[in-house]
Amino acid sequence: MVDDDTIHELNRQYRGVDAPTDVLAFSQLEGEDFGSEGELVLGDVVISVDTAARQAEEQGHSLEEELDLLLAHGLLHLLGYDHETPEDERRMFDRQRELVGK
Repeated sequence: MVDDDTIHELNRQYRGVDAPTDVLAFSQLEGEDFGSEGELVLGDVVISVDTAARQAEEQGHSLEEELDLLLAHGLLHLLGYDHETPEDERRMFDRQRELVGK
């Protein structure tokens, strides 16, 4: 969990987007098989608490609920979900709602 300045820099450095965001997911398995034996490290999820707090207030729920939502969103990205197309977005957000109820 970081502040807006930190996630802004990460977003600029790794995605070429010069703005803060709510959550970033960095996979450790790009192009690798998920079926390997032993412990599996999917990657890292970075959440801006500043942005999460604003979004929680806008959505009328607690910061904890927003952090749960963003963590689920980041983990789904690490598991291969995305929202680049309307169909992918529906699939990802349906699964996100199943996990956190929102």
